[in-house]
Amino acid sequence: MNLRKIVQESDTVPGRIFDIAVLVLIAISIVSLSVETLPDLSPRLKHLLFSLEIGITILFTLEYGLRIATAPSKWRYIFSFYGLIDLIAIAPFYLLLGIDLYALRAFRLLRIFRILKLARYSRTMERFGKALAEVREEAVIFFMATAVLLYISAAGIYHFEHEAQPEAFRSIFHSIWWAVATLTTVGYGDVYPVTAGGKAFTFVILMCGLGIVAVPAGLISSALSKVRRDEEH
Repeated sequence: MNLRKIVQESDTVPGRIFDIAVLVLIAISIVSLSVETLPDLSPRLKHLLFSLEIGITILFTLEYGLRIATAPSKWRYIFSFYGLIDLIAIAPFYLLLGIDLYALRAFRLLRIFRILKLARYSRTMERFGKALAEVREEAVIFFMATAVLLYISAAGIYHFEHEAQPEAFRSIFHSIWWAVATLTTVGYGDVYPVTAGGKAFTFVILMCGLGIVAVPAGLISSALSKVRRDEEH
């Protein structure tokens, strides 16, 4: 059996077994990472989890090496989305190997990105990626418009509320948090207007926020439908 077919394809029994083995490793890694956060772990369990992490990292490193070796274009794979995710899945361990600097411990959080390796085995994720590619130009324009609206919202509420609430709305930069919470219709309630002008302005921004939520959902939904129709034909 050709090694490339086993590693890169899933239409053979060995290829499916290879994929299932990687999926099992990802699941074990995620469970292990979660268990590490439990308080009052015994030294024995900590040692077991560390040994498990070493074993999983070695296996992921071998998988990464095999994918590079069997890739039709090695550099293209290395700098592809999946190639970067595969690298991020093993990088934290090697970055921290033999180093006990507190600041570098944050790299351990990157192990969370191992769950993104699941995207390789999901046809739905492939469709979603194609859908995003279909609407990338519209999405760029939309997010640029959103950024402009976000700034206008922050500047507007600062104008209306700064004198009444100088601590909450000290500057336009401090007002951006309110703008984000309002435009996304989350409304945490920790910062809110108290003046009549501020309340009226907030109503307008809330109406705009409904569109902020609806537009990307509509774009992606339409693109996903198109991708599915293309696959069926």
